[in-house]
Amino acid sequence: MANFVPRSVIKSAVRTLATPIASVAAFTEVVDDVLTTNPFGCTAYEAGGVSMPAVEKTQEAYTARVVYEDGEAQTVGTVAAKCPTVAAYTANAATIVADADLATAMGGTAVHATDDDSFSATLKCHAANGELFTVRFGRESVTVSSYTDDAVLAAVEAWADAVPALA
Repeated sequence: MANFVPRSVIKSAVRTLATPIASVAAFTEVVDDVLTTNPFGCTAYEAGGVSMPAVEKTQEAYTARVVYEDGEAQTVGTVAAKCPTVAAYTANAATIVADADLATAMGGTAVHATDDDSFSATLKCHAANGELFTVRFGRESVTVSSYTDDAVLAAVEAWADAVPALA
């Protein structure tokens, strides 16, 4: 029987943040900075005859958590809304908090528990050396995946070191 033979060494590295990113606005600012300034020195490329950007967002998700508290501030219910965009996250959180019928059914007052919200976005990047890698931003960590050249990680790390939200 034939064995699998490794052909390359694909690496992954995670930076766990000292404190979670404070808000969806701060999170969006970090992700948008990469998309607009291209701090990793990525380059545009062609795939299947189609021009591709140097850096592109390939996935994002935002989850708003609303808790319902009784008169003694005890949690009596929760609702989580997973949303595809920041706009949907903002609108859905506001709608859920304002829904009086839902609050009555839950038996408490709705409060948007922003500290319990989660955010994620994945960027696909094309390094100047030709390799594709991803950077996944979460509220509590940043992961660089699918790279082989340590210079890729060094570029991301140098940028992240200068971003206060990613300490």
